[in-house]
Formats: sequence, structure tokens, C-alpha cells
Amino acid sequence: MKKRTPDPDLEAHATGIIQRHLARRPRAQKMWNLLTGDPEVQACWKMANYVAATKMGMNDHGRTHATVATASALTMLDLLDGSPFCPDIVAGGFGDSDDAALAVITATLCHDLGNTVHREEHADLGVVIALPILDRLLPGIYSDPEKRIAIRSFILSAMYSHHGIPRPLTIEAALVCIADSTDMTKGRGRVAFESGSITIHSVSALSIEKVEIKKGDQKPIGLVIHMSSPAGIFQVQEILAPKVRAGPLADAVDVVAVTTDEAHAAGQGLVSGIRMQGAKFVPLQPESGRARPGGKKHR
Repeated sequence: MKKRTPDPDLEAHATGIIQRHLARRPRAQKMWNLLTGDPEVQACWKMANYVAATKMGMNDHGRTHATVATASALTMLDLLDGSPFCPDIVAGGFGDSDDAALAVITATLCHDLGNTVHREEHADLGVVIALPILDRLLPGIYSDPEKRIAIRSFILSAMYSHHGIPRPLTIEAALVCIADSTDMTKGRGRVAFESGSITIHSVSALSIEKVEIKKGDQKPIGLVIHMSSPAGIFQVQEILAPKVRAGPLADAVDVVAVTTDEAHAAGQGLVSGIRMQGAKFVPLQPESGRARPGGKKHR
């Protein structure tokens, strides 16, 4: 069977978003350049994807996934600006918004490196693998050992809790945790599906047309997931929602899933949409579901 690779358009689009968010953050921009140009990190992305996608039949867990998730994390970080949900690095006096962005992008780019060893306990393994990389790269940005160790701690904490278990303790960690699950579109799921892995994970991912990250109607962050079929509900309810609920951003994120107009025309729209409400999902009113929430689109 022909080897399938992640959609390069996803990565290119995500990279553009990242560059826009990093334009005013010189330290985070420098760390982005160091990580994405580092041969060891690049090799780890390739191996992580090989283990997850080729050996285990899962969706992409390499560079493209890391980049798309990073774009989501930065988009959500900026949406928190001016809200009560201040990054812990800033609130705790460890640094400024540039340092918070640096911690978020580093943890998101590196969160799946543990897959190079095995999928099981990969969050734990990722911390071990990332530690020497961080100790090699961070001194080029932070000359003060105390600040460097503090920022490193935030990065490793976010990596360790990116699955939501254990619970993310910081705003930065919660952003990484949620961002990991926003990479759920059909561009990611097709890799596993076309390689012969037909599971609810790959089929449901193929049903996600677009993830929109915007200012929420009543919360700082709004996540609107556009589905071509009801199969996408699995991704929203079982993968994304638990990660939103897990950390300190549970009350900051509004999650809505809507079926596309094309799905309704084809008779695939069982409901107009659903909205996360605490520990459950409730149907959107038909008029709410058909009116596509506006705002700046993430993809």
C-alpha cells in the first residue's frame, strides 16, 4: 500500500498562524526557530509519527500534528488576553506574555515526543526525552538560571499533563491539553484511514471539516467544530470535551459542534448541532445550529 503522509497544507496554514502570533514575541519566536530547525527534534517527530501512525494505526503524531496544535494553543492564548484567566507564568511573576507563549509553543511542539519509545506512558517518556533538549536550547534565550528553570518547569508540566490525566495545573498546561485535541480534522484522520486503520477514531476524524477557534459568545474562547456527519460527535464528546473539562480553563471555553449545510442536504444531519454544558452536551436550537457562529476562523 502506498505510504500516506500528513496534509502539507495543514502544516503550512498552521505555520502562518503561528508566525502572526509570534510577531510581537521575540523570545517565543527564537524558541520556535530553534525547535523547528533542530535535527534532534525533527528526528523525534519522524519517529513519533512512525510509532503512532505506522506501528499502531493511529492518526498523525508527528511534525504536522505538533504544528497544528501549536497554532491552536497560541490562538487560544491570545483570546484569553484581558480575561480573568491569566497565564500562570504572568500571574505568578515568573515572566511576561512572551515567556508564557514560549512555554506554550515549546510544550505543544514537544508533547508527543515520548511516542518515539512507545505509545504507553508516552507523556512520562516525553518529559525524559525533552529534558536534555530544553537544557541545550533554553540557555540561548534565558541567561538567568532561576528563570530558565522556572520556564522549563512550566514546559515539562504542560507536556506531562497533555492528556488531561493527570489534571493540568496551569493555564499554560490547559492550553496545551485542549490544543492537542483541536487537531481533529479530516486531513489528519485520512492518514490512518487510507493506511488501512478503520476505527471510530479515523472515521470520526474524517467527519470533521473544520475547527474554528474564536472569541466565545459568553466565554473567552469559543470552539466551533463543523461536521460533515454525526460520526464527528465522537471526536467532540470523547476526545475534546474531557480535555476542556480537565484543567483550569473548563469555565473559559465554549464548545459547539454543528453539522454542515452539505450534510443536511444529504440527509446526514441528525441534529443541527450540540453544545457542551457542564458535564453533558445538549442540542442546539435549530435556528442556532443553522446560523454559523461568526468570528475569526482558525482554519
